[in-house]
Amino acid sequence: MKVILNKDLSPLGEEGDVKDVAKGYARNYLFPRGIALPYNENTIKLFESRREEIEGRKVQKRTDAAGLKERLEALNLEITMPAGANGKLYGAVTSQTIMDELAKHSFQIERKRIELSGPSIKNVGKYKVTIKLYESAAAEITISVLGQEIKTETKSASSARPPRRHRGEGREERSEKPADSPESPAEAAPETVPEAAPSQEAVQPESAGTSQ
Repeated sequence: MKVILNKDLSPLGEEGDVKDVAKGYARNYLFPRGIALPYNENTIKLFESRREEIEGRKVQKRTDAAGLKERLEALNLEITMPAGANGKLYGAVTSQTIMDELAKHSFQIERKRIELSGPSIKNVGKYKVTIKLYESAAAEITISVLGQEIKTETKSASSARPPRRHRGEGREERSEKPADSPESPAEAAPETVPEAAPSQEAVQPESAGTSQ
């Protein structure tokens, strides 16, 4: 089904363009929102009367694109990402990453307009990125991807856990007697002194009688 675009609709086309679309898409989406009109004699005459106005807006778009191209190509865009010592990124720089970084510099660029040489950037270095602007106009910018090395602290096995004790080591320590330990009970008992035998005078019995 042929329609005439009443408004710009990316990526379908611009105001005044004649496009061939599915009937359901036109009736359910384009016509209710005023984005397009049916292609017929009446709409053709309407757009012919607006031709000069439409062309004037296109000229302004070309001028804006040229100015945007100049500002983008003068931009020094740096993106810092976590990376290893070999320069490999922990992650990747994508068109979404670049869009977010451009927004920080007040450039509102749609992600689908940003073209990388591959699906993503996975190493530090300098890369060329193409940004489509308007019609055939495009800006080529240089992106410097910088690596931020992450240092991890590792503990040695000896400090991570206490040294293992060999079996029997504790028993040997317990069996050894320290030099200043008290003697065993048998050795520490005081020496007993036997009682002195009674003298002969003390044990001599008295005579039975005195002499006459």
